[in-house]
Amino acid sequence: MEEDYKREERVREIIQKYRIDIKKLESEQEKLAKSLEIKDSTDFSKLVKIGGFSNAFSQNKIISAAVVLDSEMEILEQKYFSDKVRFPYLSGFRAYRELPAMASCFDLLEDKPEVVFIFGHGISHPRLGLASHFSLSTGIPSIGVSESLLIGDVEGENVFYNKKVIAKVLNIKPGSKPLYVSPGNLISMNSAYTLAKKFVKLPHKLPEPLHLAHKYSKQVAREISV
Repeated sequence: MEEDYKREERVREIIQKYRIDIKKLESEQEKLAKSLEIKDSTDFSKLVKIGGFSNAFSQNKIISAAVVLDSEMEILEQKYFSDKVRFPYLSGFRAYRELPAMASCFDLLEDKPEVVFIFGHGISHPRLGLASHFSLSTGIPSIGVSESLLIGDVEGENVFYNKKVIAKVLNIKPGSKPLYVSPGNLISMNSAYTLAKKFVKLPHKLPEPLHLAHKYSKQVAREISV
């Protein structure tokens, strides 16, 4: 209970320091969420180019890294974009911290992916997750993959919130903590889960596009910090 109080106090301090209008941001997220389409926008069984996005931080910089793979999981392209961090970390508001760099990184790609995996939440968010926000900004179907839940209760392989399935549990690697997969936008729950499961390449527990993007972002962060 004391830890919760300290966390809330820290959030209040950040909001005051950066003069953030939380209610305005929440309202914007809720408005954007009404535009989401959680249904398949294409035949995802015929994918040719699959993307993965992961962000890393080095001192006061954000590094957004993207990889694009073919259907055999061979790298077609990888790009990164680095910029100064311009928004503090606040749980539930990652897009305001990370999306600008992700959008700039996406613009650098010559081979645009047909779907992207993003380390973050899709509809498994109280308002609008990072994966959903990215898709609304780019028009690319997105899948959120996270290691923890912001909302919802796990029942079997499903995560329920307000009696609706908002994510599925992905637990392929023995002995590892499960992942939570949720559609971001322009893709159905079943397709998001099927693709996430399909592209896991053991011994890695993340879908391969996301694993490689995560590895690449960490590599760039190390090089930048030298």
